[in-house]
Amino acid sequence: MKNRRSVRMLSALMLAGVMGMAGAQAPAGGDTAPLKTALAQGLRPSLLKAGEPVPRWSLQERMAHYKVPGVAVAVLRNGEVVYAAGFGVREAGTPDAVDADTLFSVGSVSKVVAAATSLQLVAQDRIDLDRDVNRYMTSWRIPEAPGIRNPTVTMRMLLSHTSGLTVHGFQDYLPGEKLPTLVQTLDGAPPAKNDPVRLKREPGTESDYSGGGVMVEQQVIEDVTGTSFVEAARAQVFERIGMRRSTFENPLPARRGNIAKAHDEQGRPTALPRGWEAFPEQAASGLWTSANELGAFVGALIKSYQGRSDFLPRDTAIQMMSEVSPGTRGLGPELSGTGATRRFFHNGDNDSYHAGFEGYLDSGDGFVILTNGKNSKGLRGEIRNALSDALGHGVKPLVRTIALDTSAPAYADYAGTYRLDAAVPMDLRGELADRFEFDALEVKRADGAFTVGPADEPEESSPLLPLTPVRFLAARYDAELRFHRDAHGIVRALSVETPTARAYYRRQATPPMSPDAGASPAR
Repeated sequence: MKNRRSVRMLSALMLAGVMGMAGAQAPAGGDTAPLKTALAQGLRPSLLKAGEPVPRWSLQERMAHYKVPGVAVAVLRNGEVVYAAGFGVREAGTPDAVDADTLFSVGSVSKVVAAATSLQLVAQDRIDLDRDVNRYMTSWRIPEAPGIRNPTVTMRMLLSHTSGLTVHGFQDYLPGEKLPTLVQTLDGAPPAKNDPVRLKREPGTESDYSGGGVMVEQQVIEDVTGTSFVEAARAQVFERIGMRRSTFENPLPARRGNIAKAHDEQGRPTALPRGWEAFPEQAASGLWTSANELGAFVGALIKSYQGRSDFLPRDTAIQMMSEVSPGTRGLGPELSGTGATRRFFHNGDNDSYHAGFEGYLDSGDGFVILTNGKNSKGLRGEIRNALSDALGHGVKPLVRTIALDTSAPAYADYAGTYRLDAAVPMDLRGELADRFEFDALEVKRADGAFTVGPADEPEESSPLLPLTPVRFLAARYDAELRFHRDAHGIVRALSVETPTARAYYRRQATPPMSPDAGASPAR
């Protein structure tokens, strides 16, 4: 009974927050009507099957669907925050409304603020992007790695996730758990929960997301400045932009107030009694910030890139927003698009919080999304779609599958084993070398539908949804597969593609063409 009352109260409080738009801010002259409409009736999925109507959800109903108590957003035009608002509550079962100044944990969005801290030191000639970082550190050093040629790691590599260092991400720490020091984190020593941060391949040769590398970046910053990372970020970033509430303190002190508390998959308060986890890996995942202040940070980067702000020198900002091969990231943010759709972005995912931002470098538009529920990753994506649609740049439009009878004989030869062609340069594989690192793929057909997955891990398979007769979406991997049928009508290979990367897999055994496949198989 108590849980049912809590759910009813949560729904009512979320409705009040959505309808009242607690803490909404809009400077004079900004037309916020399309933004409010988008949040009131414009949330949508990213993918629909052929013939399905486009749902137009309200933020209220999707918060209730995902059991997420609180959300905050900010929207930028021309590098300035023109709209910022809170929705729902900071803690389920209370009337404490979220507003545009409520602090949220933002996970790996922290990495972009850490990168800006490093680039301030680069602009001050205190760090060289291409110097061995071991020459800056006095408290710890990257250990020698026998068998790895050219083991030199630079700040450019750390910021672009091309350093060759281990440890993808980190676990959260509950109230009462002892927190590791930075050196304990780097060495994987108790009470740290991670493995040691060590070289696993030659630096600069592959894109491989490394939260461990960002912790090395933090050690460089602390040793170069002679201060804690908390103080370095405050002096180099927060004070310059006016981000007075943002902090890397962990655990976050309750005295800061107006804090979005953590919630589990049912929308219930968790991480009790404090109400939020700690993230001692500060540069990698420890930032607490608000919609207003993260929006101001995104705007400062946009204006620096455009030469309209002295937050970062323009040439430094341009380097930040330029891809570093063999990956596709810049110096901190992810990058995508060209011309008017050129954008930088980053998401962040801790146990109970999901956040993200996007900035459009040509127009100066952008947005920030902050949430405080374990289930909110899907909600974040739907809010992102609504805000992006309202800004009108046509980025990530709705994708529809087509009606395709994949049980037809013409498609039977898609099934089979495909092996990665390692001769394809890493510059082309880019991000796929990290998040799609499978040596062999198995394409299977059952009950007329195709799946793809690593040949040795069938439980990791993803359904293949047809986009054309030869192109399919592997939704689990957020990538497209293209089957390559040659001029003889034989499927020789498939490629895995994202907007910025491509991996090529050759078929291991090409079966003879099925006699019932027809004279002209689909191309």
